[in-house]
Amino acid sequence: MAERIDVDGLSTWTEKRGNGEHTVVLLHGGMGHSDDLLDSIGPALEARFRLVAFDRRGHGYTADTDEPFHYDDMAAHAIGILERLDLAPPVHLVGWSDGGIVAMLVALRRPDLVDRLVLIGANFHCEGIHPLPHDDDDGPSPLLEGYAARSPDGADHYPVVAEKVVSMVTSEPRLTAEDVSQLRHPTLVLVGDDDLVRLDHTVALYEALPAGRLCVVPGASHLVVLEQPQLVARFIEEFLLGPEPPATMLPVRRRRV
Repeated sequence: MAERIDVDGLSTWTEKRGNGEHTVVLLHGGMGHSDDLLDSIGPALEARFRLVAFDRRGHGYTADTDEPFHYDDMAAHAIGILERLDLAPPVHLVGWSDGGIVAMLVALRRPDLVDRLVLIGANFHCEGIHPLPHDDDDGPSPLLEGYAARSPDGADHYPVVAEKVVSMVTSEPRLTAEDVSQLRHPTLVLVGDDDLVRLDHTVALYEALPAGRLCVVPGASHLVVLEQPQLVARFIEEFLLGPEPPATMLPVRRRRV
């Protein structure tokens, strides 16, 4: 069910699917939209979870404003969504790329709203990513096509949004490992083995988390949720429904002192 809700004057597109006992909020990536996650990993998750998604400002079906993009503002917007929707906190946050950064910031600001976190291809510092690749293909960009099909601002506004996103991702976020260590929520860190996020940065994120788990998907890129949606959904489901901490036969990092 899709509807628009007002968050601080911004008409925000939201959608709910499934009717499971646990609520999972899907946070899409930069230059993307909620359909990216709802239509990829969503079908495999909605049988067990109530899925909620929304398009951030300037993304998908939600219009842009003249203001630049900042992750802190996106986190404030997400918190506004969680407070206005008919959800029973805490909820699980599944964030991909920029959505993963937003998920971390929401959990740091409002830990009471969050149960478990899934961070897919997410970095906690702007220096943790490889240089942004350039599209050498002269054909239509899938990002532009997806934007033009949904945006109330029209296709001509796409370059404005793209410039805002590039400016943000090359200068934000600037969290530290100490900041990350404040995330006490059970957290699954998932990336492709050829991800946009540097592998050493991903490991640093995992090692800073008090209750982290790490999943590196072989033969996958930053678009792992689109490349292997069934596999990603299975990892997410097992993590969200499984015991915490996980029961292993030879714990080292998780051994109890």
